[in-house]
Amino acid sequence: MAELRGRHLFVRYQGNPILTADDLPCPANTVFNPGAARVDGETVLLLRVEDLRGISSLHVARSNDGLTEWRMEEEPLLAPDHGHPEEIWGCEDPRLVFLPEREAWAITYTAYSNRGPLVSLAMTRDFRHVERLGPVMPPDDKDAALFPRRFGGRWVMIHRPAPLTGLAHMWIAYSPDLRHWGDHAVLLEAREGAWWDAGKIGLGPPPLATPAGWLMMYHGAHSTASGPIYRVGLALLDLDHPEVVLRRSDEWVMAPAEQYEEIGDVDKVIFPNGWVLDEAADELVLYYGAGDSVVGAATARFSEVLDYVKKAPPYQHRRTGDHG
Repeated sequence: MAELRGRHLFVRYQGNPILTADDLPCPANTVFNPGAARVDGETVLLLRVEDLRGISSLHVARSNDGLTEWRMEEEPLLAPDHGHPEEIWGCEDPRLVFLPEREAWAITYTAYSNRGPLVSLAMTRDFRHVERLGPVMPPDDKDAALFPRRFGGRWVMIHRPAPLTGLAHMWIAYSPDLRHWGDHAVLLEAREGAWWDAGKIGLGPPPLATPAGWLMMYHGAHSTASGPIYRVGLALLDLDHPEVVLRRSDEWVMAPAEQYEEIGDVDKVIFPNGWVLDEAADELVLYYGAGDSVVGAATARFSEVLDYVKKAPPYQHRRTGDHG
């Protein structure tokens, strides 16, 4: 019964989609894949906006209730910059993590270079001014986020390199200074065969600290005869040793079901990049790109999500080849 309940954990906001290209102050093709944060009593979304050339920039939107009356900044926070050739084809898919040690928000995003996508890092205190720290993972790599604190004196990042052949797994890496990264290791493996998360997986929102461990949502892109289907599942990492995966859901907890998720620039896509937790209200709000075209929101009771993932099967390596 717990696995069946997982499909009903997240309830779509009845006003979805909460943002479309028509809501933007500039001409655009699509808006999707937002990072999310709660700042000074407001919900801030850092949106991927694809313009009419096909190039993406990152724009800020603010809302008091996190669902309606979004206020858009006129200029992007991060746009391709000639001084940063790694971004020549766009800035995409941000994740936002507050680092108390730095008193700032870390933005990990996909910089699209002419040699492929890579992971870049920037910092902001107010989502009005930003400092680029530059590339931190070479191409092809994406779907990255930091943990909000150090472990054993080192920062930790989840990322997803794309191999030339074989399955695309989620990896973990370590850094003393947020610039130099090493000790890379496979964290969570894409399954094989008919599974919903077979072939390619990647991180959703940044990991969320809970008493039971780090709550992690991830997407699986399962290939079909009509193209991939992007669904999402949950996992739980050890609180003090995030390289240890404790639990992993067998079933997905969200899948494309509404028209704005099933039909878009890319059909059949749910792609979450951000969530906001209100512990007092026991509410978790998930923000996601739908169909690579619009932004949707869904809510869940945080206690039920945590209870579900704690009852998920213990994680086991399923890959039969080299474990990296």
